[in-house]
Amino acid sequence: MNPHRRQRRPRRWPALLAIAATVFTVLPATAAASSSPSPTHSATASSGNATAGSAGPAAACGTTNAALNRPATASSTENAGTPAAAAVDGNPGTRWSSAFSDPQWLRVDLGAARDICRVELDWEAAYGRAFQLQTSADGGTWTTVHQTTTGTGGDQTIDVTGTGRYLRVHGTARATGYGYSLWELRVFTADSTGPGVPDTDPYNPDLGPNTYVFDPSTPTSTIQSRLDQIAARMKTNQFGTERYAVLFKPGSYDADVNLRFYTQVAGLGMLPDDVEINGHIRVEADWLQQGDNPDNLGNATQNFWRAAENLSVTLPAGQIERWAVSQAAPYRRMHLRGQVQLWNGADGWASGGLIADSRIDGVVVSGSQQQFFTRNSELRGGWSGSVWNMVFTGSTGTPPPNFPNPSHTVVDTTPTIREKPFLYVAPDGEYRVFVPALRTNARGTSWGSGAPAGESISLADFFVVQLGTPASEINAALAEGKHLLITPGVHHLDDTIRVTNPNTVVLGLGITTLVPDTGLPAMTVSDVDGVKLAGFLIDAGPVNSPVLMEIGEPGSSADHSANPTSLHDVFFRVGGAHVGRASVSLRINSDDVIGDHMWLWRGDHGDGIGWNLNTAANGLVVNGDDVTMYGLFVEHYQEYNTIWNGNGGRTYFYQNEMPYDPPDNASWSSGGGNLGWAAYKVADSVTTHEAWGVGVYCFFNANPSVVASRGFEVPDRSGVRFHGLVTVSLGGVGTINRVINDTGETVNQPHQVSYVRNYP
Repeated sequence: MNPHRRQRRPRRWPALLAIAATVFTVLPATAAASSSPSPTHSATASSGNATAGSAGPAAACGTTNAALNRPATASSTENAGTPAAAAVDGNPGTRWSSAFSDPQWLRVDLGAARDICRVELDWEAAYGRAFQLQTSADGGTWTTVHQTTTGTGGDQTIDVTGTGRYLRVHGTARATGYGYSLWELRVFTADSTGPGVPDTDPYNPDLGPNTYVFDPSTPTSTIQSRLDQIAARMKTNQFGTERYAVLFKPGSYDADVNLRFYTQVAGLGMLPDDVEINGHIRVEADWLQQGDNPDNLGNATQNFWRAAENLSVTLPAGQIERWAVSQAAPYRRMHLRGQVQLWNGADGWASGGLIADSRIDGVVVSGSQQQFFTRNSELRGGWSGSVWNMVFTGSTGTPPPNFPNPSHTVVDTTPTIREKPFLYVAPDGEYRVFVPALRTNARGTSWGSGAPAGESISLADFFVVQLGTPASEINAALAEGKHLLITPGVHHLDDTIRVTNPNTVVLGLGITTLVPDTGLPAMTVSDVDGVKLAGFLIDAGPVNSPVLMEIGEPGSSADHSANPTSLHDVFFRVGGAHVGRASVSLRINSDDVIGDHMWLWRGDHGDGIGWNLNTAANGLVVNGDDVTMYGLFVEHYQEYNTIWNGNGGRTYFYQNEMPYDPPDNASWSSGGGNLGWAAYKVADSVTTHEAWGVGVYCFFNANPSVVASRGFEVPDRSGVRFHGLVTVSLGGVGTINRVINDTGETVNQPHQVSYVRNYP
């Protein structure tokens, strides 16, 4: 544990009464479809205000606490250790307490309108003498369903009749000189609240119209025709709305997969070798013009948003695999029998990528890759090449550490990692999701010795999100304890997706995309254990969102080190497909969070691009302690691209390009005599932080005279350490005066690359 972890404040008084444990139930799944499986397409078979009364017989009051881990807010808090969320976390040792004044309130969002029949209040010694229980449909207009001026404190059970999405405890008179203080607020609803969340048939799920599932009986010509159709359609479709997932059941296939935009190809086996592709899974740089000559193709710097996962590939004799990618293009849990070329320097450029949890039998040739991250992989044929920033953690067969010439930053083991959850088909035909276990001090793949440790979850326990599914249904499913599987497409949201239960899995297929249309966050996650978020893109909407995703509430301080929340292949975009605006893309308040390959991008090309159009101050803000990032790409934000306020943070590989479009230094400077904004800011209050293999680049093409004082800005403390740093002026367009603080050479037109081996 980090010695600087925030400690929870102890109770002011001991609990007054014993608290009965609440029971959380999940609806049983039943088969919903009757058509027989098709090998080619999952869509066809494999292809108001509260009221204080009601008519009719009374419905039975349920036994599930509808408030458990739901979003909670309050009029005030006594201090950061007593947040509103502590009253709905199911933990009798944590509490919400208010300021020492009247009135005060605590509100819980149940996610959808519910028929509320009972409320339980577990008061600490500082209780409410006079208070009201109120319900609301919108959080603005309230109806009182219970009130008292003679509250007794302790453990109160109150029967009520009312309907609302929100339940509020509104205190008007305190019994003590302290504030209001609740160990727990529990809300129970009627059993007959509607049809409930539809069940998923795990043997015949509807995975959406753009998910294609093949098995070995499918004719090779059918498979190849579909692959070619998708590749042709998505070759240049950089900002289109189509998304595709191509899934192979266990077996052997002859196929040439030319992987294009917004396409995921994945195996449905428990192990990569369960699905063998005899042919290629490749990415080509044959569409984007470089320079002024229309015949001069080969630029791979915009080969984004595609994925190859959980497959083995046997190349034709004498051939190599080309994997010409840049950001948001994971090569994950793969076994390649042959050589891979990350791009040929003679043909153009490539600008980043990830190999994770993979085995490559031949040599990896990095070619013109400017920076690349390889984690927990077996490079049996070794690695050849380097440009600016090649980083390896927990891998075998890597080149020796030798920075900066060649620029190989090598970390022997990965301190703590959970691999990405994945969809697979069990031997009896049931679709399941496997969640790999947390590993510490890991080296090599998770599957090299056979089936990895972890948890297998039936798709019956998932709610499958289709295009057009409203956020209210998604949140109702989450409230019932369901996991989410999000089908390929662009999903427009009129409300925030709220993940409140521990150990929830949210898994996207086909680079599926969430767009918050109303200025709300696309997704929030409560400060709970073990949430896994994987495989989706959040694309900012036209109304500014203060934050696109938030992990944990402000002031979160629970210890999640034994079961952290993790993000895998989660990407963010502001502008490019349309005008998008978001002040912060990702804010992490919880402790111990793991980031496993993320690209946070304020667009520099496409639609809706401009200094005053796709506005976005910060990409990543980390407030939690002991947060670890592997393969972190954050680019083009208008102020600090990354702000790290928590202690104990670690970053393994960082790639940044400063914004291309600052009009001048007068309008782009952080103050205090600094020019521009550093790309990576560690707060002055931080005492422990460490990073390996980090790079910052500038290309100020809107005004090449713009200057940034430094790439990295950190407190000068022995506990804050950086290894393997580089700054680059791309083509000499713009200037960065120093690499980190006041250390490192200036990069500009005559001197375009600067390295710092270690700091301090």
